[in-house]
Order: sequence, then structure tokens, then C-alpha cells
Amino acid sequence: MKKCSKSAHESLTELNITPLLDLAFVLLVIFIITTIPPIENKDLVLPTASKHQKDPPRKAWYISVQTDGQLFLNKETLPLEDLLPRLINLRTDDADLNVIVRGDGKAKYRQIRAVLDICQQANLAKVDLATEIAK
Repeated sequence: MKKCSKSAHESLTELNITPLLDLAFVLLVIFIITTIPPIENKDLVLPTASKHQKDPPRKAWYISVQTDGQLFLNKETLPLEDLLPRLINLRTDDADLNVIVRGDGKAKYRQIRAVLDICQQANLAKVDLATEIAK
């Protein structure tokens, strides 16, 4: 009389080595990552760089919109109709013209939108809106 079947006896003698291989590969990767390769310090003569004078940063032009609709280009009062030709002249002088639009918090959005439309008509690439950080 047999105490165990043949299939049960065969499954006990086989050893599944897949988890052992996974563990070996993980350990190998950990050892490769954590070991520092030996680096010999060589005496090198590095070239010297010449000092290059940086170009001064471009000055930004400020367009200020007050609550009553009055416009200022930097500190100069300017009517809305004269803003477009003035911006076109500034852009032809400086192709990298930077304009910052500052609007009073109580100014109507229509006025600020009109200034932004004029900046778009003048093909200005760098137009920013100035805001304050909320306290």
C-alpha cells in the first residue's frame, strides 16, 4: 500500500528558483548602485575663460492705468489714442521691448483690456501684468 501518490512526491522534489533569481537580481542592482567606482584624480590644467561682459538688462516700460482712465507711459501722461504709435516707435527701436501694464485695483477692466489690445496691435511679444502679493 502506497502512502503518497507519485504526483505529490514529484512536486516536493522540484524547487522553484524564480523568487531566488529575483532576489539575486535585486541585490545585484543594489550593490551596483551603492558601490562607488574608483576614480583617480588626474592632474589637469583646465583652460581659463575670458571674462565676458554681460549685456545690461533691458529696461522695462511701464503703462499705468489709473481709476479715472488716465494713462502713463513710465511717468509721461499719454492719451489712449497716442499709445499705439508710441509703442510701435519703441518696438522699432528695440525689437525686444518689455512692457509691464500696471492697473489700479479700482480701474475698470475695460480700460486695461484696451491697453492690452493696443499692445497686441503693436506686436509686442513681452507684455506682463503687474500685481501685488496678497497679505
